[in-house]
Amino acid sequence: MDNKRKPAPQARARDLGLPFKGRTGPFNAITDIEGVAVGFHTISEDVPRPGRKRPVRTGVTAILPHAGSAVPVPVYAGVHRFNGNGEMTGTHWIEDGGFFLGPVMITNTHAVGMTHHATIKWMLERYASTYDSDDFLWIMPVVAETYDGVLNDINGQPIGEAEVRAALDAAVGGPVQEGNCGGGTGMIAYGFKGGTGTASRIVAFGGRDYTIGTLVQANHGQRDWLTICGVPVGEHMRDGTPQSQMQERGSIIVVIATDLPMAPHQLQRLARRAAIGIGRNGTPGGNNSGDIFLAFSTANPQPMAHRAPPRLALEIVNDELLDPVYLAAVDSVEEAVVNAMLAAEDSGGTAHDRFKIEAIKHGPLVEVMRRYRR
Repeated sequence: MDNKRKPAPQARARDLGLPFKGRTGPFNAITDIEGVAVGFHTISEDVPRPGRKRPVRTGVTAILPHAGSAVPVPVYAGVHRFNGNGEMTGTHWIEDGGFFLGPVMITNTHAVGMTHHATIKWMLERYASTYDSDDFLWIMPVVAETYDGVLNDINGQPIGEAEVRAALDAAVGGPVQEGNCGGGTGMIAYGFKGGTGTASRIVAFGGRDYTIGTLVQANHGQRDWLTICGVPVGEHMRDGTPQSQMQERGSIIVVIATDLPMAPHQLQRLARRAAIGIGRNGTPGGNNSGDIFLAFSTANPQPMAHRAPPRLALEIVNDELLDPVYLAAVDSVEEAVVNAMLAAEDSGGTAHDRFKIEAIKHGPLVEVMRRYRR
């Protein structure tokens, strides 16, 4: 079990020379946006727990939009459901109210309830001065999931309050671990080991630079669909292993953050662009996939509604100038998925597993890219 923040142990897409476009932030991560922090709690075991048949390989990922604030800060947001075989809590209110309050959590399918419960408890304690007041206040965390039951004893429900709190308490800025970590620990992408990935882009807008940052939990696609930088990689990297023959059985969660002042309707449109980003890697959005996307802005911080004045001042950008922002989001999502796969490590393959899921091998991938002069 390893929950310390550390750089990804393997090369990222740009380290291999893959020709992704655009200027990144210093970490090429969602944490390039000031105030955004990411934390993980990872469980990786090769031996089943007492009374169980399968090992535990799962975890929790926490994204805090205003990590340093002593009070909860509403965050303007938008959501998009590209394919709905999945869950992200709080989305009805985001669609109606245009914001959410608190962390964004990502875990496995059967841990949504516990993660929701534990996050509420964490917020009650973290923001005690707010929630101990006499006001009638409610908490509705955003909790998303993808299914890790191929590599993880998901029915054993190993995620408890302590695991969720550990992810929240571990949230920091700076480099973000990728691959087999947090909620991405047991995930599979395009028949290779998947998991957590991140990327960012710098966009010039109105005479200054802003950042678009993306974090994905990639658990989607099948091998023959895989495309990287326009190259049909999956067609060249199929083999006789069961994993390369797997049909679409997973999902992907995409979280897009920005410091650009965008209104909720603009953030909803930004969230939609994640569909193009994941599509660049080949997925059409399979029937069994939960492809659910969230976009939020750290700009325009407002007090909670019960403490806000009757009129609020809101700065928003001009819709006519958003095309470069949309492109930056698409590019960062595409790269984040590849980063997740490149950082991942082989998982499973013990006497207690049904499968061994191998990570994509860097050498063979580079050879395929060279054939296409990429």
